[in-house]
Amino acid sequence: MGQHVLILGGHGKIAQILTRQLLKKSWTVTSVIRAQEQFHQIESLASGQQRLNVLVRSLEDIKSVSQAKNILEEVKPDAVVWSAGAGGKGGLDRVSNTCLANYAAINFINAAVQTNSIKKFILISYLACRRKSPSWWDSDAWTYALEMQSGDLSGYCKAKLAADEVILQNSSLRSDFSGISLRPGMLQDEPAGKVELGRTKTSRGNVSRASVVDTIVSLLENQNVKSSWLDLLDGDHDVNVSVERIASTGLDAAEGEGN
Repeated sequence: MGQHVLILGGHGKIAQILTRQLLKKSWTVTSVIRAQEQFHQIESLASGQQRLNVLVRSLEDIKSVSQAKNILEEVKPDAVVWSAGAGGKGGLDRVSNTCLANYAAINFINAAVQTNSIKKFILISYLACRRKSPSWWDSDAWTYALEMQSGDLSGYCKAKLAADEVILQNSSLRSDFSGISLRPGMLQDEPAGKVELGRTKTSRGNVSRASVVDTIVSLLENQNVKSSWLDLLDGDHDVNVSVERIASTGLDAAEGEGN
């Protein structure tokens, strides 16, 4: 049976591919975009189907859990995908606004945890966002991650990590809720392919946006995936097989971050 998925940040490249994929599966999608001029472009993704709703809301203006909960109560989704600011692109003004939107993710995570009808929240983050070097990375991987956390993207990474940590801490408040931080590497516009999902061997590397979408869809469909951080790069494994392995083993790339 199809679900109702709320996509926050619906105008982004990943969000648009995801919208098409979910509609093809006869799921209902509500896409939240930030500007009225984006409306017709997103509406056209439906290709005549009646399962797409488009809302114009500024995520940067969501300053409280209650404001986030108002949107959740209006939409009534079964699952939420946070895709706002997935690429960290644009000039400094756009990156600054993206940081504000990413901090709003915390309010949506907390609101979703408090909404019993919502069973899953998938946050698109970034592979390099973490406080400690994981045991499965070498020193080069950690050095690269630290480089990515500095410079013009420092505020972006800080905002993403803050939301990652809320997913890690608060998803455990409900046994029937899965909060997943999906953490792709550098995004590319290549066709979907095989992946490395879970604990990637390095922080360096690319992944296609189409593969990110395939992974999100598989995570939404799999009812046994628990709350976790999942790193994602191009790799050698089938997406659905990788997600099933995550579900059966409970693999979590957040190990060591909560200590």
